Amino acid sequence: MSSTQIPTPIVDEDAGKREIVDLEKRSKKRLNKDGTEKGKPRVLITIIMGIIAVAWLFPLVGLLVTSFRPRADVESSGWWTAILSPFQQAWTVQPFIDAWNALDAGTTFWNSMAVTIPATVLPVMFAAMAAYAFTFFNFPGKEIYFAVVLGLMVVPIQIAVIPILQLFVWFGNTTGIQIIGQYPAAWIVHATFALPLAIYILRNYMQTLPNSLIEAARMDGASHFQIFWRLIVPMSVPALASFAIFQFLWVWNDFFVAYLFIQSGPNQVMTQGLYTLLGQYGQGWQRVAAGSFITLVVPLVIFFSLQRFFVRGLTAGSVK
Repeated sequence: MSSTQIPTPIVDEDAGKREIVDLEKRSKKRLNKDGTEKGKPRVLITIIMGIIAVAWLFPLVGLLVTSFRPRADVESSGWWTAILSPFQQAWTVQPFIDAWNALDAGTTFWNSMAVTIPATVLPVMFAAMAAYAFTFFNFPGKEIYFAVVLGLMVVPIQIAVIPILQLFVWFGNTTGIQIIGQYPAAWIVHATFALPLAIYILRNYMQTLPNSLIEAARMDGASHFQIFWRLIVPMSVPALASFAIFQFLWVWNDFFVAYLFIQSGPNQVMTQGLYTLLGQYGQGWQRVAAGSFITLVVPLVIFFSLQRFFVRGLTAGSVK
């Protein structure tokens, strides 16, 4: 009886050594915190982004240098000469003192807050409710209504200014309640034109939320009111904060709506005060430079305090 011979496997020792070397090379590569492999530094992209950043900061630096120079030096030489010879300049903070007093910052600051905070909260609140309905409700014509909302995003506010003013005048003559010159006029205009973009951003974000969690809440007997306030709103904080930053900065820096609907008087905001600093013949532009940095304080505080929500909110709804 012949014995069956088992063939001996052929082992390629060189191939095995090559695999071991490859594994060692891979283990030596730099890894990110999430375990992914770090790519090569993109020098060209870094240089381009650096150039863009410098281009954006260039006028801001000129404005800052101008705000600390005496008026005689500002009128006799350019601001870049002060950077080239900083120790030979007569620096002063008098423009900031003059701008603070001329702005009546103690009043215009609170006026700006009284306009900006409601004009930020109102569109965020109503847009979140509308986005919830567009995401989790099924009703006839839903996509058509949403398309109309998207179409309203391309309507500039300048086109609707005259009809809105006529509407406010008619409302005041009919009811005796004058809106123009009061805070609610700016609230209505800012909130109305912010709603389409807010609904679009929040709906895209809510579509990324787990639908199984919503269904589980419904099975437990939760109403739409409870689902919205206890589940959707807490999970949508990044998107809500992201749009709130945009809206706050837009309203705070706005001059057009404030000039037309708030107008001059006891309710004027800080941007209107900046315009008055310029003077009739444009001779006060140095005070405008200092006043601009006074008005920048609040937007900078808001942006840096909510920066982590800003980035998360922008990227959250981009991928399902």
